Amino acid sequence: MLKELEGKGLLIHHWDTDGISSAKLILEHLSGKDIVNKTPGLGNYFLTEEELEEYSKYDFVIVADMNLPEDNILRLAKNAKVMIFDHHLGKVIEEVFHHNPIIKGEDPNKYPSASWIVNDYLKNDLNLFALLGVVGDFEQKIKNNEEFYNKILTFCKENNLEFEDLLKMVYLLDSNYKLGDKKTVEEAPHNLIENGTADFILNNEKWNKNLNKLNQEMDKQLNMPNEEFNDTLLKRINTPYNIISTLTRKVAWSSGKNTIVINTGLFDDLDQIYVRSKKNAEPLITRGKSLGFKCGGKKEVLGAMVPKDKTDSFVKEILEYLKE
Repeated sequence: MLKELEGKGLLIHHWDTDGISSAKLILEHLSGKDIVNKTPGLGNYFLTEEELEEYSKYDFVIVADMNLPEDNILRLAKNAKVMIFDHHLGKVIEEVFHHNPIIKGEDPNKYPSASWIVNDYLKNDLNLFALLGVVGDFEQKIKNNEEFYNKILTFCKENNLEFEDLLKMVYLLDSNYKLGDKKTVEEAPHNLIENGTADFILNNEKWNKNLNKLNQEMDKQLNMPNEEFNDTLLKRINTPYNIISTLTRKVAWSSGKNTIVINTGLFDDLDQIYVRSKKNAEPLITRGKSLGFKCGGKKEVLGAMVPKDKTDSFVKEILEYLKE
């Protein structure tokens, strides 16, 4: 179906390893087509008015690993054929081709990343980029998914790699968005089509320098104190780096508790709020959207961009929900 697309195309993808891997697979499949790739402003789970105007000139638009707001998608669909490949929570957008097995009731454990969903749809053999998205979204937790961890171990054995190598590749690819380098994020899928090897990623000098800088910042922020509320930890940080999802993951997985992280340092007018919950986070996502916030996530995750004067009240609601 992708190969049947005609005209000038746009691929909008998430900025993390799963989004980059998904974009690499799609762009490779559409080799020879007139298509460019973009990621939204880093940290934005929506398209700005300027982006929507610019993107109205395309004949087809593919969205990968992003749960863009329905009104964004319908606006794009006025002028273009739209296809979505995703695994986040949300609702099916019937007006476009929306390939997301999770929101159609399939077992999330069988579709752990957008890259896996894309690779499966394209009927590709198992490959590095199908798996990098999986490792990127779950890190060490993928070991709890026996089916996929066995696939990863088998692939590593056949390709003379270790699981830790895949994990480091994720950190290297993610270093670009965490440092706010949107241009390099958008160049990455093309670089990976040209040099799609583990050695290329692991030995990339720029990405390794990025990672060293980020590791120092991560250590600094992890050492900042936590506030404790029953079975929930709350951490407030102020950093210009987009490390909130990784930081939340580390705190939640090391503590075994619900975790809320607030970053006040990325935007002038908005705070980032990221939650890892042992409860279903979908009601929090729905509530955030009802309040007009840009929200997204999965069963155990909420990511939100909240006006600074609304942060405290929304965090209070989150704490109440997690306490119930």
